Amino acid sequence: MTPTGIQTQYPPIRRKSKKQNLSPTTRSQRNAGIVLGLPWFIGLILFFLIPFFISLYWSFTNYSILKPGTFVGLSNYVHLFHDATFLKSLLVTFYYTVFSVPLTIIVGVGVSLLLNLKVKGQAIFRTAAFVPSLVPVIAIMILWNWLLSPQIGVVNWLLSLIHVQGPGWFTDQHWAMPAMVLVSLWTGIGGSTVIYLAGLQDVPQDLYDSAEVDGAGVFRRARHVTIPLLTPVIFFQLIMGIIGALQQFNLPYLISGGNGNPNNSLLFYGIYQYQTAFSYLRMGYASAMAWVMFIIILIITAFVFKSQSRWVFYQGAKER
Repeated sequence: MTPTGIQTQYPPIRRKSKKQNLSPTTRSQRNAGIVLGLPWFIGLILFFLIPFFISLYWSFTNYSILKPGTFVGLSNYVHLFHDATFLKSLLVTFYYTVFSVPLTIIVGVGVSLLLNLKVKGQAIFRTAAFVPSLVPVIAIMILWNWLLSPQIGVVNWLLSLIHVQGPGWFTDQHWAMPAMVLVSLWTGIGGSTVIYLAGLQDVPQDLYDSAEVDGAGVFRRARHVTIPLLTPVIFFQLIMGIIGALQQFNLPYLISGGNGNPNNSLLFYGIYQYQTAFSYLRMGYASAMAWVMFIIILIITAFVFKSQSRWVFYQGAKER
C-alpha cells in the first residue's frame, strides 16, 4: 500500500508488435511462403470450394447445359429413389465394394508378410508386386480383355486343360462383376503392399523375440503380434479403399464400353452419374447423385471411425 495523499505513477507498458520483432530475413521468408502457397489456395477456392457449393445449389434445380435451371426443391432427391437405374447402379457399386475392399486388404497383408521375409531376391519380388499398380488403365483393360476372352483367352484355355469350360467373363452378366473384382485386386495390391511393408517395419523386434521365447510359432506371432500392431495401417487402407471403391469409374467404364453392359452388371454409380450429366445433360440430377454419394461415404466413414476403438491398436496408447 502507498501512504495517503501520495500518488504513484507507473510508466505505461509498451508492447512490441510482432512486426517489429521480425527480422528482415524472417519477414522475407514469410512473404515468400505466402507467395508460394497462394496458387494452391487460389486453386482450392476456384476448383474445389466454388464448384462444391455450386453443385449443392444445382442439386435443387433442373439445370442442364442448354438452358438455365429453375429451382425444384427436393424433387431430384425424391426422384432418385424411384429411379430403377439409379438403384441398380448403387447396388452394383455396393457389391463391388463389399468384395473388393476386404479381398484387397487380406491379399495385401498376406503378400506384404511374404515380401517381408529375409530371402534371396527380396527386392525383385517387391518390385514385381508393385509393378501392376504402375500400369496405365488403358493397358490394364486391353490386357485383361485378352486374358479373359471367351474365345482366345489364356484363363479359359488353362481351365480347359482340366476339363472346365470357362465362362464369358466380361460378356456374361453373372461373371462380369467377379472378373472386375479380380482385375481390381491385381491392380490394387501393389500400392497397398508397399504401405503394409512400411507398417511392418514399425513392429518392434523385441515383441517377436519375447513371443519366440514363450514358444510362439510363426503363425501365432503373426496373429498376436504382427496383425494387432498392423491394424492402424489396415484401418487407413480400409478407409481409403471404401472411398475409392465407391467412386470407381475408369476401369469399369473402359471394360464395359461406357454403358455398364452386359445387362447393366457393370453399371457403377460413377458411370450412371457420368451418363446423366454428359449424355442426358441433366446436370441438376447428376449433382443430386453426387451429394447422395457424398453423404453415403460420410456415413460409412464415420461408422468405421467409430468402430476403430474396438479393433485398432496403437503402440504406446494407454487404456482408458
